[in-house]
Amino acid sequence: MPLPLQEIKRLLIIDIETAGIRANFSDLPDRFKPLWMKKASHISSEENPEDLYAKRAGIFAEFAKVITIGLGVLQADKQGIGLRVQAQTLEDEKELLTELASILQRETERHTRESNSHEPVFPLLVAHNGKEFDFPFLCRRYLVNGLEIPAALFMPNRKPWENNLRDTMELWKFGDWKNYTSLELLATLFDIPSSKSDLDGSQVHDAFYQDRTFHRISEYCAADVVVTAQLYLKMNNAPVIDPDRISIKIK
Repeated sequence: MPLPLQEIKRLLIIDIETAGIRANFSDLPDRFKPLWMKKASHISSEENPEDLYAKRAGIFAEFAKVITIGLGVLQADKQGIGLRVQAQTLEDEKELLTELASILQRETERHTRESNSHEPVFPLLVAHNGKEFDFPFLCRRYLVNGLEIPAALFMPNRKPWENNLRDTMELWKFGDWKNYTSLELLATLFDIPSSKSDLDGSQVHDAFYQDRTFHRISEYCAADVVVTAQLYLKMNNAPVIDPDRISIKIK
């Protein structure tokens, strides 16, 4: 069944980019170094743990931080569906997370007001592999930064039918937990223009610390937000968004 109009208006597409908490293994605080060595030994027995840090630390919230957050808000009217995307890369993770919390609160208040509800109506957060990566990573980093986790991201006592987290990879699995399917592969399968650029996830760490190309990282993140939005709509038998109705703001 196609997505109801009210549900489309509640969608908030999210994507994050992460990098190690320090530029190099040698820069890690002393207590972290043996812990990374132990973690690295489980990742690869062939690669040098110090070299592995720049390549793989970014996927572990204990050794990495959020450097970019991309968000996409959908609008639906008689002309069709539109998408507003913004992506921002910052060195200050706490500032990024604080801003995201404010946006989630504003969106929750807006949806609650528009629904005339006495209970909070959270935005429907959509990410690719979000339930295994984006959502838990964000929650962990909120705690590390001494910040309260936004209720829209995590509410342990929420009933199953109140769950507002959506994951395009989970949708594609149909209950099968054996395989990871990349966003790029699903975009190809559903004939959605690719977000692929001259940057990929394994290069984000160096782009952030060595090249300092923050704008490039934000563009990469924003492109993934657009593809995730289109994919979610396709998977729910909703019309995709005309490129002319997509606006992107890079910070």
